[in-house]
Amino acid sequence: MRKLALPLLAWCWLALAVAFPVLADRLVVATEGAYPPFNYHDEQGRLTGFDVDIALALCQAMAAECELVAEEWDRLLDGLEQGRFDLVVASMAKTPARAERADFSDYYYRTHSMFVGLANTYDDAAPDTLNNQRIATGVGTIQADFLQRRYRNSHIMLAPNQEEALARLVEGKVDLVLSDSINLLNFLQSPAGSPFDYVGEPLADGILQAEARIAVAKGRQELLERINQAITTIRLNGSYDHINRRYIPFSVY
Repeated sequence: MRKLALPLLAWCWLALAVAFPVLADRLVVATEGAYPPFNYHDEQGRLTGFDVDIALALCQAMAAECELVAEEWDRLLDGLEQGRFDLVVASMAKTPARAERADFSDYYYRTHSMFVGLANTYDDAAPDTLNNQRIATGVGTIQADFLQRRYRNSHIMLAPNQEEALARLVEGKVDLVLSDSINLLNFLQSPAGSPFDYVGEPLADGILQAEARIAVAKGRQELLERINQAITTIRLNGSYDHINRRYIPFSVY
């Protein structure tokens, strides 16, 4: 994960200034920057991805001036609680533990978790099948919680982020990676991912929340309501579908 935050200023379109009242507030939006195709740094070091474009579209819909910054995954909620960020748009699922630290918006996309490993190696992804296998995932993720509870006879290896987990798979340091299926699709379509394939079916488990939401600091109900309204707005005006098609070849809403 990047320790250096790369701020990007997102200004409202002139046309939207007519449609929405100009607000005095300035919002700092945090994402991770290490989770393609949702949030990552391009070749020029700029934050980009589905989450980033959704965040910018929401800021436009709220007529708000926004600054985007990248932060390490396990520091995102810390920054929210400390007041360094106003909202987190980083493919974050709502869990009971996270709900004690932040409030969450309506979902803005849905997906499932899956395993990936060498093609034609595993018949399924059942715990017994993966007994003694080395499985990597990102630290502090719902996938990490799931593995530690459900795959206790496997060797769970926690990486700083999912990109590093996949790098360990390519290097042969682990046998499988558990991540979001769309994050894995992005990997499988890359040259480095060509020897690998999905293992088993999409996982259905209460630990693996399938809905990504936006986090705001506790008690900021007005901001939360504005975000929820903005999600509806970009769904209705076509912005959401345009962003979806840019990064993912099927609907994730």
